[in-house]
Amino acid sequence: MSSVLWIPLLTPIVVAALSALTNWPPLRRLAGVIVSVIVLLSGVTLVIAVTQGQVPTSAGGTLRADALSAYMLTVVGAVGLVSNWGGLKERGADDGKNSGQYAALISLFLGAMSLAVLADNLGAMWVAVEATTIATAFLVGHHRTRRSLEAAWKYVILGSVGIAIAFLGIVLFYAASIEAGTPTLSWVELGNNYLALDPTFVKIAGALAVLGFATKAGLAPMHSWLPDAHSQAPAPVSGLMSGVLLSVALYAILRIQSITDAVLGVEFMRTLLSIGGLLSLAIAAALLIRQRDYKRMLAYSSIEHMGVMALGAAVGPAALPAVLLYMLGHGLIKASLFVIAGRILTVEGTSRIADVRSLLTRRPGLAVLWLIGMAALLGFPPFSIFFSTVDIILAGWASGMAVVMAVALVLMLIIFAGLTRLTASMLFGSAGNDPADSIGSDSPSTDSSSHGPRLPLVLAFVVTAVIAFISTPIGTLLAAATAALAGTQ
Repeated sequence: MSSVLWIPLLTPIVVAALSALTNWPPLRRLAGVIVSVIVLLSGVTLVIAVTQGQVPTSAGGTLRADALSAYMLTVVGAVGLVSNWGGLKERGADDGKNSGQYAALISLFLGAMSLAVLADNLGAMWVAVEATTIATAFLVGHHRTRRSLEAAWKYVILGSVGIAIAFLGIVLFYAASIEAGTPTLSWVELGNNYLALDPTFVKIAGALAVLGFATKAGLAPMHSWLPDAHSQAPAPVSGLMSGVLLSVALYAILRIQSITDAVLGVEFMRTLLSIGGLLSLAIAAALLIRQRDYKRMLAYSSIEHMGVMALGAAVGPAALPAVLLYMLGHGLIKASLFVIAGRILTVEGTSRIADVRSLLTRRPGLAVLWLIGMAALLGFPPFSIFFSTVDIILAGWASGMAVVMAVALVLMLIIFAGLTRLTASMLFGSAGNDPADSIGSDSPSTDSSSHGPRLPLVLAFVVTAVIAFISTPIGTLLAAATAALAGTQ
């Protein structure tokens, strides 16, 4: 079983090399889909193994798949598949000489994310997350426009600063382990109380590492790169960054939290994550009220949802199964919505909300998908975001965080109102005076096409609608993943 750990790491390298070195359009077009399928199948295989009591390891223990790692690998593969498969037609085959570079970078991005969740080593995890900065910088600037290049540079600068701060935190963790007599960067070893790590070292290291990885997770106050990068990147890339990169960065924070909680207790990290979560919600609420661009609207929504997940992480084990379910639901929905947003941009020629009106009557094929996706994102039942949010709020209330949860609820209501208003204006707003935009089912301009593969989006919506009701094996897996963070697996 240990050989399965290498498949999602080596396959992206092989596909990336072939895409860059061979001029075979089908491979370049399908590279992201192929790698995503391999990563997803590897994740499912490892999930089956861990639910049977196995914990596969390799490379002297540097690679390790507990229940949390296996689950996260499955999330990476599933979200990657929706983004790449759904975005096939949006990106098209007209990338010319850049198509090989695009396919190679997508493959390497997925490989780096796989390494981040499979490495039982904070240093290797840091390297993997840093590798995504290089890959996604070129992907954000793929269109070569002034705004996309500006967004790419902003992402590189802020992302590099954040990851450098995280590196300093990891160095301090290593220093603490040296002082304890057992030099290691294994999060399994660091989380064991027998090492007797110096609390002062751990406090500083934990604060720096969390602040650094919070930059990649899009949490306030290190969030400012996110709206520009997500709004300027190609739609599949935006889906990957929102659904995979942010989730894996939060995964890194959870691993750091498992170490600090074992040494310092829960209050230290609870305070940091509560502040970051509430700040993220406040910023998203303030900027979503009068947002003018629907791609930036989705980006600010990512900040909101990462804030909610940070609050769930602050609550602790009682809310962690809901946080993990939230990662999957948010990743699938946000990837789908960015793909749909890319299709709307292609047919409408603008990302301005004010210029996109009456979609439900003019373009029902896109509007229905957009409506379902936004309903899921807003937290309507039966989609999993609703149940995850309720569980996080209730767990926080029961754990003595009533004030924090009350403030979060108020901010979420503001965000809900803002997103609902913006969505309604796109779907039902006046189409203007252009006769070609006249409203009515008999209008010759009515467009029922989805402008791309519909199946991956439908599958994503169905999964998020039913997964919260599957207690076995999903509930069992989430409980095992929570136990892995607590060091009891």
